[in-house]
Amino acid sequence: MKRSKRTVGIWAVIAGLIALAFSACSSTPSPIVYANRASPPLAAAAPRLAAPLLDLTTTPFDVGTAPRILYDLPPSECAPYAREQSGIQIRGDAVTWWAQADGLYPRSSRPAEGSILVLRGWQDDRRGHVAVVKAIVSSRLIRVDQANWLHGGEVSVDVPVIDVSAGNDWSEVRVWHIPGGYWGGRAYQAQGFIHPIGLVAGLNG
Repeated sequence: MKRSKRTVGIWAVIAGLIALAFSACSSTPSPIVYANRASPPLAAAAPRLAAPLLDLTTTPFDVGTAPRILYDLPPSECAPYAREQSGIQIRGDAVTWWAQADGLYPRSSRPAEGSILVLRGWQDDRRGHVAVVKAIVSSRLIRVDQANWLHGGEVSVDVPVIDVSAGNDWSEVRVWHIPGGYWGGRAYQAQGFIHPIGLVAGLNG
């Protein structure tokens, strides 16, 4: 009998502890008070920029501005072609142009006719590409002349390039694929635009 009462007592203590634990988990803690006032509400998270709603189905040119490959021109790399067409005297691989232009030519994130669009290589920072801005179509669309985009030394002109960056800052673009007649599936990172001296004032930054 004594053992039985002791066992019952032990189980009563255990049951009480379990009940206390559950009540502690389910209770709502009182707010922390700082200088006689309730704790401040949590700051709202900064809103993230949504991807832009872009029309990638409408043909971005008319008959007079259709992109085309000039097969009658000799093969060229992108850098010497851009140098010849723009007058910007930078030499070396396209991947070095953005750094080389620092202090020599105005650089910006805004396109202007005659400026050089500088792109990073596709998932490869050791490569790059440069193209000459031929026309500004809208705040998100330009046309460029370039060489060797398709890696055959070809010169292609009036090629549409669309800004697909969330902030409309030309940091990410897609390029029209002439042979297929559609927007290329890859989004390329852009370093910005190099401007010939005296072309446009106040474009730094």
